[in-house]
Amino acid sequence: MWDVSHSNIKDIPVRALDGGDFSLADLTGPLLVVNVASKCGLTPQYSGLEQLQKTYGPRGLTVVGVPCNQFMGQEPGTADEIATFCSTTYGVTFPMLEKADVNGDHRHPLYVELTKKADANGEAGDIQWNFEKFLVAADGAVAERFRPRTEPDAPEVVSAIEAALG
Repeated sequence: MWDVSHSNIKDIPVRALDGGDFSLADLTGPLLVVNVASKCGLTPQYSGLEQLQKTYGPRGLTVVGVPCNQFMGQEPGTADEIATFCSTTYGVTFPMLEKADVNGDHRHPLYVELTKKADANGEAGDIQWNFEKFLVAADGAVAERFRPRTEPDAPEVVSAIEAALG
């Protein structure tokens, strides 16, 4: 069990998909953190996430993918397999972190903090499925939570991103 508490999401230690060093604090604008999977019915959301990165990246937004294999084993691949799938199938250019647990006793510290945020219905707690989205403000505070079936280009996601970008 991780024993870490952070009020600033960007201060939580993470690693890149390839296992190398990565710091969320180096990303100065808002983040859209999403637990992703390659073999899920929602996997086509990668296209929408990449479009958000292309549209809003120049204004400071960074989409951050976090592969997770906790939902029916839908992300079984190695780091190399995940990277290849994302780049060749969806042209993903946004950063991907190493595979992590988002629920349970071994939940990554990033998700310990993210899951404290309630969604639009006032529900906090466990991640429901792949492609749950968290908008993190530039200052590292968790601003919004969007459940898995909310598409990346949904009006509520886009308006929240616009507001976070100022």
